[in-house]
Amino acid sequence: MILPEKGLVVPGDLVIGADSHTCTYGALGAFSAGVGSTDIGAIMATGMTWIKVPPTIKLIYEGNLRPWVGGKDLILFTLGELGVEGANYKAMEFSGEVISRLPMDHRFTMANMAVEAGAKNGIVEPDDIVYNYVTQRSDREGVFFESDPDAAFERVLKIKVDEIEPLVAFPHSPDNVRPVSAAGKIPLDQVFIGSCTNGRLDDLRLASGILEGKSVAKGLRLIVLPGSSLIYKQALQEGILKTLIEAGAVIGPPCCGPCLGGHMGILAEGERAASTSNRNFLGRMGHPKSEVYLVNPAVAAASAVLGRIGSPEEL
Repeated sequence: MILPEKGLVVPGDLVIGADSHTCTYGALGAFSAGVGSTDIGAIMATGMTWIKVPPTIKLIYEGNLRPWVGGKDLILFTLGELGVEGANYKAMEFSGEVISRLPMDHRFTMANMAVEAGAKNGIVEPDDIVYNYVTQRSDREGVFFESDPDAAFERVLKIKVDEIEPLVAFPHSPDNVRPVSAAGKIPLDQVFIGSCTNGRLDDLRLASGILEGKSVAKGLRLIVLPGSSLIYKQALQEGILKTLIEAGAVIGPPCCGPCLGGHMGILAEGERAASTSNRNFLGRMGHPKSEVYLVNPAVAAASAVLGRIGSPEEL
């Protein structure tokens, strides 16, 4: 999220990165994809790379979002439909009336998790929302590409969002999704709000709004890591971090943290965590006998208060 907020990525760019979630920048209408470290070394040395043009799966989201449902739920639902290998080396084009109304932070979340379906990239046709975002951050306007009227798609999938409620991806796969109402009363040891998927300002605002005046459940760790230094400063200035701290959260520096089992929230044997991150593979956040449940920031905040996976509506 740092590259877009610094204006280093604009529509029409080709972006190659060493992190698999480089595909995040597709939210701006850029073709962005992650590759391996050896490939990156060769690209930096030569300035060239080889990419096969991927076939495209066009995803059309129609209807109106229910309360507490956002980009994280839309991409989790899509993963549930496609599976974690359903878009291998394909482009996922997010479109439709729902996407056209979706704020940038939610678009970034959806593009970020395209790789969880095996996609080479996820992309959104740049529009006025993208234009306003980019012009506030970059001297480059970029090139606003759109699909040709006669474009050929490998598959077109229409998704009615009206009945989608906040979702939970159960262990140990992002496509193992269930509605939060069907999750059951799963006790938690930890809640993590952050990562390149949901560590943006809108995510922290949403979480703090739910946690204001409430307290984290006894014995539960709530760890919040803003996605960048700029987001950290903005959250500090708005009083968001104060609200989170008063609720019992531990605020850490902008970093990946426990998302990839790095530090600051590693799960012990038998522990369960609700996380706003993007992957919940076996051992992803620590011990191989721990469990990670992927949720949106609203569900994460509510679960921190409840001490178990639950919906904001329960508060």
